[in-house]
Amino acid sequence: MVVDPQTLVEEWDAWRAAREQELREPHGWLSLTALHWLPAEEVVLPGVPGRWGVHDDGALLLADVADGLSHAGEPVEGELVLSPVEGGAGITLEHGDRLVEIIQRGGAYALRVRDPQAPTRTGFTGVPMFAVDARWALDAVFEAYETPRPVTVGAVIPGLTHDQIARGVLRFELDGAPLALTAMDAGDGSLSVLFRDATSGVSTHGGARSLSVPEPGVDGAVVVDFNRAVNMPCAFTEYGTCPLPPPENVLAIAVEAGERTPR
Repeated sequence: MVVDPQTLVEEWDAWRAAREQELREPHGWLSLTALHWLPAEEVVLPGVPGRWGVHDDGALLLADVADGLSHAGEPVEGELVLSPVEGGAGITLEHGDRLVEIIQRGGAYALRVRDPQAPTRTGFTGVPMFAVDARWALDAVFEAYETPRPVTVGAVIPGLTHDQIARGVLRFELDGAPLALTAMDAGDGSLSVLFRDATSGVSTHGGARSLSVPEPGVDGAVVVDFNRAVNMPCAFTEYGTCPLPPPENVLAIAVEAGERTPR
């Protein structure tokens, strides 16, 4: 596919503005100020109201109205069991302008605190980017698996794993060299690709970057645009639990496109 350079730049500029606006959201990834893994016994966590522990059916909270926590607009009083989906979005409680998010990862439960006044958010000035370049908008063919495959990958936290669903392989060429990436189900019809490359840990974050790829056409044709490769949350905060890419998604080439390491 021939990419019009002007259209590429205009669409990329709009995409970048939307991406940075998303990062500035009051309770986005830049607002994280804590990550607490819950022990079996009830404990008081620093900076978090109530007493917390683990129940057979999820995370256990014991709180009084005076603790100031609310769930779905109602004050929390007494015992509350919260059962977030493994690997999915968390269940949130409100505490003033902060959110206390309960998540499940690797069978364990944890709390994340999201505070709009977090220095990582209030001091955010944008994400460094490589210059947009049509060289990195590549024609690809998606080879779907006959049946999507469950895949377990590692995480930035040692010992933690993430379960994902691989839908197939994206195949493309760069400067005449064949390349391939395993694509995961993004849950919204598109594909999600985690990858590392020769820039990882040098000019880009050492964990992984993520790339969203549109749903391929009936013939599998799709464009893989590395200009839109983004950092995972763990590039911005130490309180993330980001997955790592599968081994086959570690590229030997330097992908000098997309987001660089945040300042």
